[in-house]
Amino acid sequence: MVENKISDNIEEYLEVLYRNGNNGEQVSTTQLSKELGIAPGSVTQMLKKLENLGYIAYTPYKGATLTDEGMKIAQKITRKHRILEKFLIDVLKIKEENVHEQACEMEHTLSDEAERALCAMLNNPDVCPDDNIIPACNFDFESCKQCYSQKDFDQIFNRKFNLLSISELTSNTEGTISFIRGNDELLDDIANEGIKVGSHLKYEFNNNRTSNHYLVTIDDKELNIPIEMANNIFIRV
Repeated sequence: MVENKISDNIEEYLEVLYRNGNNGEQVSTTQLSKELGIAPGSVTQMLKKLENLGYIAYTPYKGATLTDEGMKIAQKITRKHRILEKFLIDVLKIKEENVHEQACEMEHTLSDEAERALCAMLNNPDVCPDDNIIPACNFDFESCKQCYSQKDFDQIFNRKFNLLSISELTSNTEGTISFIRGNDELLDDIANEGIKVGSHLKYEFNNNRTSNHYLVTIDDKELNIPIEMANNIFIRV
């Protein structure tokens, strides 16, 4: 697979937009300025550039939202960052206070092939050390089991659409379950609930969330999904 290089600066902007508005929420220029440590005027100029590139939709004095293409890039760099954080802490035992900065430096150079290998080594992690969701990979698989069965990385292709896990949904959402992450045990547990790729999912924000469960409707059946499953069931958005 050919990897198109995007500047580190653009990736940082898209990463912050994803972190604050991954389900279509508008992120203000002020918020971006604060998180990036960049003057509001400079942020505005970059947002105009990102809009011209097709990565965001920008409304002056209000903020920006990711386009499908922008979200694809943002998810990819966010995923690499959070997997690296987990690797640095769980495997290399780096001090937590040093991990974020090191992951920021490494995420831009981590190849897709190395990302896949790290994911497998870490047993398909769903959250980073800060308990933020690790986005799904952008490889064209329906489950991690399919990924394991493909040994030749050059035969792996990218998914054509973006995904969000149930746990990432922040508004009323309907969609098709298109990827399920996890080891064999978790995949079996999810299958035993009657949940499968191709099922239709409906989620009503605010009404359908307890502290550790999500109430969803899947193929007209109401289910109370524990968070460890919700983190790993992805719908097409």
